[in-house]
Amino acid sequence: MSAVNTDYSTMVRRCLLTFKPFRIFVAGIGFFSLCFLMTSLGGQFSAKRPGDTPFTMRAEVLGGPESRGVLRKISDMLEVIMKRMDTLSKLGNTTTDSHRLDELSSALDRIQPIGLVERIQAIAQNMSDMAVKVEQILQRSLATNRVKDGATGQCEVPKDPHYPDCPSKVDWMRARWTSDPCYAFYGVDGSDCSFLIYLSEVEWFCPPLTWRNQTTTPTHKPFPKKQAAFRSDIGALLEQVGTGKESLSFMKRRMRRLAAQWASAARRLDDSLRSQWREQKRILVHVGFLTEESGDVFSPKVLKGGPLGEMVQWADILTALHILGHNLKISVSLKELQGFLGVPPGRGSCPLTGPLPFDLIYTDYHGLQQMRQHMGLSLRKYKCHIRVIDTFGTEPAYNHEDYATLHGYRTNWGYWNLNCRQYMTMFPHTPDNSFMGFVAEELNDTERLSIQRNKVDSMAVVYGKEASMWKLQGKERFLAILHRYMDIHGTVYYETQRPPEVPAFVKNHGLLPQQELQQLLRKAKLFIGFGFPYEGPAPLEAIANGCIFLQPMFKPSHSSLNHEFFKGKPTSRQVSSQHPYAEQYIGRPHVITVDFNNSQEFESAIRDIMRTKVEPYLPYEYTCEGMLERVHAYIQNQEFCAPEAPFPSANTSSSWPGSPPSPFVLLPNSSALAWASNISTPPSWPPLSALRLLASLEGQSCIDACQSAGLICEPAFYRFVNIKEAFSGLEVQCEGVEAELNHIFPAFSVESSECGLQKDPLLFSCAGANNKYHRLCPCRDYRKGQVALCRDCL
Repeated sequence: MSAVNTDYSTMVRRCLLTFKPFRIFVAGIGFFSLCFLMTSLGGQFSAKRPGDTPFTMRAEVLGGPESRGVLRKISDMLEVIMKRMDTLSKLGNTTTDSHRLDELSSALDRIQPIGLVERIQAIAQNMSDMAVKVEQILQRSLATNRVKDGATGQCEVPKDPHYPDCPSKVDWMRARWTSDPCYAFYGVDGSDCSFLIYLSEVEWFCPPLTWRNQTTTPTHKPFPKKQAAFRSDIGALLEQVGTGKESLSFMKRRMRRLAAQWASAARRLDDSLRSQWREQKRILVHVGFLTEESGDVFSPKVLKGGPLGEMVQWADILTALHILGHNLKISVSLKELQGFLGVPPGRGSCPLTGPLPFDLIYTDYHGLQQMRQHMGLSLRKYKCHIRVIDTFGTEPAYNHEDYATLHGYRTNWGYWNLNCRQYMTMFPHTPDNSFMGFVAEELNDTERLSIQRNKVDSMAVVYGKEASMWKLQGKERFLAILHRYMDIHGTVYYETQRPPEVPAFVKNHGLLPQQELQQLLRKAKLFIGFGFPYEGPAPLEAIANGCIFLQPMFKPSHSSLNHEFFKGKPTSRQVSSQHPYAEQYIGRPHVITVDFNNSQEFESAIRDIMRTKVEPYLPYEYTCEGMLERVHAYIQNQEFCAPEAPFPSANTSSSWPGSPPSPFVLLPNSSALAWASNISTPPSWPPLSALRLLASLEGQSCIDACQSAGLICEPAFYRFVNIKEAFSGLEVQCEGVEAELNHIFPAFSVESSECGLQKDPLLFSCAGANNKYHRLCPCRDYRKGQVALCRDCL
């Protein structure tokens, strides 16, 4: 056994001598010394300028004169030690100092040799890795020094006519680059070179720098396209909506209650689309008005009779997007919004850290404001992806920032320079916007039969859950008339005492849960409004449950010009009654609109209601299937990011037939023009085959002109009729045709023979009228019960 041990010891000694053990040992000491010195210098390695963010590290310190001197001294020390150890290692080949090797062997015999060689090899590998890392740090340091040299003038500010704003942006950066930590996050350090790198690679105001390695700029591959498949289970959606707010709880209760109707509607739509391929979109839904930063005034009022219309609509939008099979992310806080978008740390002055990770963003005006504060220039770049849920609508004259400012249309909202079809409304107020809508519960045959059997002809329910809605001047007079014919019920919220605004003869049930309110409406014959709130979902729910809706007529119509509620809203729309959609699109016998100040007219309406029998009615566009159909069509066809080519091009117009050449033909027995079928049509949605061009009366808007012909104004067609050939096709005499910024144009004046074309597509507007002008109005047909879509739009 002793012989074996002796042989093993001899083998280890030879192995260690082969690897020059003393050199490795001393090199190890040098390595740990280097680590110690680097640790001592740690304050320098992590030093930051005042104002640097936690994400900004000053790597350039490693390349500074002091750090290079320290590394040089360490290298010199190690070189001296290595030379001495070379001499010492030669002792293994001499006989005079063999006793020193015997001493080393004796020491090694006392060390457990198992795994020692492997450990030595690991130490050597660590030293090699350390050398590589130090080399990389030094290379980065040299690159940073090149940037620092720019402060002394080596980086000149280019004067490139293709980048005219570059010098002024550099001047701004010199003065203000410390105003937001996000600049340091992107590597700005106060030097001109860092300004130019930022302004050419992060923003786009300066040309690319020739000395920069452009291949290091990350290239982002487009996201792969996936097919969307209809969903019937809403469990994943409910988890995403989250908890913590009463508003979210209300939305989830609504989603659960309507889940079966959504699933059934999805199956019917899938069948009608014949399982055609649909692209799955990556969609962010940011509900700005529910964020704490916007005040979230709605959540505390959910259980106190506050307005629920916006939450009804958002719940239905989320459900529709989920059922259609899209990839959703939901945000109800600023922190969630920043995380989803990739907002850099700081105060929001810089662009996003990468490309927009979403195809579409649904938000509201509050969310739009928050994105402007935190996306920097990225908002300008990506705003074509945004869809704004806008309750009352935004007209082009208010949306165009410069035009609104110059012509008195500037308000607290609007002025975002979006394509107005990016605004999506609760009701089809104006075709300038896209009609998003919401849904009301549909009844099955059993429920409809039950309603018809259990209706109480002498029962009325008042529209108004807050006591403030009962403060209307003169309400006692018409309520007294109604009380002679019907028992009146209210659902006014109160905590301890009955609200004094509610007359004693009204039976107040307090605020009712949705299902109990439904039961009340299914018994009642009449649902009566006091004039406020405007345009909510409740009247449609009442009509769907078999009630007749009685509402006041407004004389004069309410608008932003004469009524406090509408002041500041980006629309000049004239609101003729409490619920214009119910008045215009549903009408008698389900909706009766009268002057409540005329007692005789009011009492006559009550007697008519007592005699009238109605069945539950719900417009198709407010069913689950109608909303799914509409949202699907918008997502698959509306495209605002691809620039539209100017129309017409010279090649196009030269091929038009006729003398003078024109793309229009006069329809038989009509004054309207259609697009000629033998002319190739540019890409368009809705398709140009749906176009009907007509002239309005003097002082008439295109909304009214198209409606009078049983059509809908279509703003997407304006670019095809904003040509001089449209005037000649309508036999309009023009002394001259000029283009200018005017939201009434294209239009003409008969008196002066003036004809005007629109200069800015953002001002194409179905709304708006001028007593001097007849307007050119592009109209289209529409699907029965679905005014948002033409007959060939699916």
